[in-house]
Amino acid sequence: MSREYPERPIVGIGAVVIKNDQVLLIRRGKPPRLGGLSLPGGAQKVGETVFEGALREVTEETGVEAEVLGLIDVVDSMTKDDDGRLQFHYTLIDVVCRWTSGEPKAGGDAADALWMPLADIPGLGLWSETQRIIERAAEMMAAVHEVEEELG
Repeated sequence: MSREYPERPIVGIGAVVIKNDQVLLIRRGKPPRLGGLSLPGGAQKVGETVFEGALREVTEETGVEAEVLGLIDVVDSMTKDDDGRLQFHYTLIDVVCRWTSGEPKAGGDAADALWMPLADIPGLGLWSETQRIIERAAEMMAAVHEVEEELG
């Protein structure tokens, strides 16, 4: 099935990888949102879990290794063409990850890969859902750190 004008939604996976006060972003090398900053991610492959797919995409697109901490949210992404026809339809499953090793180097579908300070996210002009997901992931990561500190 083609990704353009699909017969049904495609399951996409996005990973919010956080390292200290930074988030891992890619510059999209393919539509939709070609050239824009986004989360590493892509289509889930047959036979892989969402978490496996998230880690695979992070490694393929950025060279970074991470561990998945949990589910953030599910987002519907639908893009219409100039005639009003549905050109792209993705069901995006976003997960929060903790960086474990590696430095960003673009690969796969990514034209670039970089760390971005979380404080800079509101001013980047990201898709509103991407910004919301990153902000939620940062809140989740802060809660994880709080629990880890309490447990020693």
